[in-house]
Amino acid sequence: MKGSFESEDLDGYLVSNGTNMRYLSGFLWGSRLLIPKEDKCTLYVHMVNYQAAKEYVKDMDIEPIDIGEDADKKAIEHIKRLKFRYVGFDSLDASAFLKMREDLENSELKPLSNLVGSLRRVKDEDEVKSIRRAAHLTSLGMKRAHEVIKPGLEERELASEVEYAMRREGSDGVAFDTIVASGVYSAFPHGGRGDRRILEGDIVVIDIGAKYHDYCADLTRTLIVGGPSPKQRSIYEAVLSAQENAMKYLKAGIKASAVDGAARDSITERGYGEYFVHGLGHGVGLEIHEPPTLGPKSVEILEAGNVVTVEPGVYIPGFGGVRIEDTVLVKKDGAEKLTVAPYTWGAI
Repeated sequence: MKGSFESEDLDGYLVSNGTNMRYLSGFLWGSRLLIPKEDKCTLYVHMVNYQAAKEYVKDMDIEPIDIGEDADKKAIEHIKRLKFRYVGFDSLDASAFLKMREDLENSELKPLSNLVGSLRRVKDEDEVKSIRRAAHLTSLGMKRAHEVIKPGLEERELASEVEYAMRREGSDGVAFDTIVASGVYSAFPHGGRGDRRILEGDIVVIDIGAKYHDYCADLTRTLIVGGPSPKQRSIYEAVLSAQENAMKYLKAGIKASAVDGAARDSITERGYGEYFVHGLGHGVGLEIHEPPTLGPKSVEILEAGNVVTVEPGVYIPGFGGVRIEDTVLVKKDGAEKLTVAPYTWGAI
């Protein structure tokens, strides 16, 4: 990261985003992280987290924040002592920014939110290992969904079965609120209220994700209780074909928009193009949605080490929707699916 200091003419960089602090320090409960160009980093933590930080954080100074003390004030005092002229930062709310700009009259604050984000885009070996484990746990959750789904089951009951299965096998928790959307509500990409009972003949979209060592995975399958009608089958096959076509394009050096286009063109050729209402996918890591984005207007070029979702969908209001999604590791000459679950519309 400090190589970026030269190009941006920085003396230091202040990290306020919690996920960025977790990425750089390995610790989830930091308050601020100050990264000097030439000196040791300092992680500021509230007293409630001080002993844990001392245990887990290596190669950084740990500065405690007493009860009632202001983390920004401590960071400002540190910046003044080091006489920084140019200080980058990832994110500050308006009041914190105005206060810092007033107090650091001899320093210039430079908003550089992508400085850490550009590092987080490409996962290293340890990160991939954690995501791979999260993907495995997520796949076990989907296996449980296939086992228990039946008419009469409430959406939230199915969700709880999935979440328990993932927790039991070692998940830290869920990467996002579990989505179980059935019947006409399967046409809502993010589901409905969760209290509907599943009926014979329903389309059921199940979108789940486990976390492992703070890293996320994302997996969606669509089941059809009792077997599909001709129209349901047509939509399902269109979405599955779209994902297969996108996977053929997915590799390092390819425009993210081209991968989206491969899936979108496939769905359009089947007559459902107007019902594919979101981008093909998103990056996955410490956050469930992070760069790069796979969408029709994306300007990003994929790199080996990106972890993304590939999730085409068709959503027809008043009828239902189908989404099929996997978490995928981009490689030099292709891509590897990290999530594993049957591509079937029935229970197993």
